Amino acid sequence: MNRSAPRPQDPGDGPVPVDGDPGRLPPSSGTVPPTDPVPAPAAPPPLDDLVYEHGPGRRVYYAAHQRRVDVTTLGKLVLALPTFLMSTLMVLLVSAVLDGSLGLPFWIPTALWLASGALAFHRPTEDLLARYLLGLRRPMPPEAARLEPVWREVTAVAGVDGAVYQLWVEESDDLNAYAAAGHIVGVTRFALEQLPSGQLAAVLAHELGHHAGGHAWSSLLSHWYGLPGRAAWRALRVVARSVVTPARCAVYLSIGVLLLAVGGLGSTAAAILYGLPLLLVFPYLSAAVGRRAELRADRHAAQLGFAPNLAEVFQTMHANRARTRRRTFAVGGERTQREPESAHARLLSTHPDFPTRLHHLRGYL
Repeated sequence: MNRSAPRPQDPGDGPVPVDGDPGRLPPSSGTVPPTDPVPAPAAPPPLDDLVYEHGPGRRVYYAAHQRRVDVTTLGKLVLALPTFLMSTLMVLLVSAVLDGSLGLPFWIPTALWLASGALAFHRPTEDLLARYLLGLRRPMPPEAARLEPVWREVTAVAGVDGAVYQLWVEESDDLNAYAAAGHIVGVTRFALEQLPSGQLAAVLAHELGHHAGGHAWSSLLSHWYGLPGRAAWRALRVVARSVVTPARCAVYLSIGVLLLAVGGLGSTAAAILYGLPLLLVFPYLSAAVGRRAELRADRHAAQLGFAPNLAEVFQTMHANRARTRRRTFAVGGERTQREPESAHARLLSTHPDFPTRLHHLRGYL
């Protein structure tokens, strides 16, 4: 199913009517000298090629459940638990220090930190997040006139209230789009100006899939609640690099061995056998969950009827990336061409490659 309108056919190379009388052809003047036929230039694809079936005033039926929590969302939350626990420990330590030094009740900082995740769904906070953290802006009137009808059509097909979400634009010459927090949907200026409406609708349907599946808010909460733990880990690494000398390292190692002996070899062995492997594979698991979330968002757009348009977007992005690599080869020489993306880099990528995404769309084309 293709939700784009058919492109107009070229008029061909037929006879040209006489000026002033569109219905009369010029009289024949005998023999006409042979000329080589000049091929007609290919007509560019129309910018607004989307079939609008849910315009203003048309009845729209909303789905009973417009959001859900899919498997990838649960996977993100489970993988965020270790970082969340470390962050909770750091907040508890800071709360204990404040309680002992300033008399601030122990539970207040902890409760405020735990409740702060609700700000991910607070509209004024989302505005600040979009403007100052993501670098987005509100659409200009011509941009809104282009973007809002396409978004209304996508959300109407999905049975979703599009007014719940906020549309944003990023000043960028890249083809990209975003789904963040609870209600943010953003596209780049390049995508807004260059993509035909059918392809733009497919991109927006993909981002709507991230919101519908819970990917956007779970990613934001995982990042937010992991900030104290990551900050503590980075601070510890800085201190270790700047303070620890060989002599102190030997002292710390001796103390660590003593603590391990006193603490019990059983718990230490469990931490080594289970905790260390989990720590090592954690980045790969997190990236795999991210790739699965992208494929699920692709499937959401395909189920709405935008699979052909989304495939065209992926083919364009794949061709652009190939041209970029060729330009890099022209600058960097043979060595650059012989260094393709490694398997390690692919395993750590949060987005599947374009051939993989096109393969998963084949069933909807």
